Amino acid sequence: MTSRTVYLFCSAAPPVFEVATVIEALQARGWDVCLGLTPTAADWLRESLSGLATLTGHPVRSQYKRPGEPDVWPKADVILVAPATFNTVNSWALGLTSTFVVGVVAEAIGKRIPIVAMPCVNAAYVQHPQFEQSVATLRSAGVTVLYGEGGFVPNEPGERRADGYPWHLALDIVETLAGPGDRA
Repeated sequence: MTSRTVYLFCSAAPPVFEVATVIEALQARGWDVCLGLTPTAADWLRESLSGLATLTGHPVRSQYKRPGEPDVWPKADVILVAPATFNTVNSWALGLTSTFVVGVVAEAIGKRIPIVAMPCVNAAYVQHPQFEQSVATLRSAGVTVLYGEGGFVPNEPGERRADGYPWHLALDIVETLAGPGDRA
């Protein structure tokens, strides 16, 4: 029985299509995985949502629950937000909680749940002055943001990296932040 729970929150960026493999990698490390998606990411994965729910053993969520409805997920020991788009990073840092994913991670800061975020943005987006401010805001709030040296490094618009999105960096930090816990 797994006793450590990670919320894996994904935005609509190309690495979201690798989410099943990431879930399996987390499960192999002893994690119970709950998958949350931004509305656009949920739309992109629409045909896979049922299979992803079966893989995790939990409903895939992309919308807030209604007041009074029971929470269908166990409490998180750690949250991984990856890929985190320009919109997700900026909305989160500004406290704009119009989406389920951003609302949960904004609240998680106050609950002191360890959070790892790894952006997936191109070099044109990061030229906007708000992005660096948002990264700094999240870091100052205690979020581990894997961006820049040792994390995600932006690529040129439309460019794909031969080595792909560095999921392994995020998974390793999730382990470090969560501590040893009870492994089944």
